[in-house]
Amino acid sequence: MATDSEATPEMNFDWDKTLEEPAGSKEASKENALAAPKARGQEERGEEALPNLNLLLDIPLEITAELGRTRMIIHDLLQLGQGSVIELNKLAGEPLEILVNQKLIARGEVVVVNEKFGIRLTDIISPLERIKQLA
Repeated sequence: MATDSEATPEMNFDWDKTLEEPAGSKEASKENALAAPKARGQEERGEEALPNLNLLLDIPLEITAELGRTRMIIHDLLQLGQGSVIELNKLAGEPLEILVNQKLIARGEVVVVNEKFGIRLTDIISPLERIKQLA
């Protein structure tokens, strides 16, 4: 019987090294070809298509809009009631953060659309920054 470590090969991938490689290297160009989506029309011209990514499109993600954070002791938490005010670590008017699976991907501002709250994205974190968050 094989253990989990024998059945699953280790993935020791160095993102920093990969991102620092020159664009002309063979290793970097192979990985960039796999990571970057094909432009429209490349499949029609007979170029090799990326693996079917439709399987990933139905994966549910947790999206959180965070106004700010605070810490309090349990005694203070138990004293909260209707009308209580909790002071957050951000100033009024600062952008709120949009997190996907607890990873920052964007910042935005609160808007009202048809009597409901919404978020207008004002700044999207670059793909390079998002990849660095995964490590």
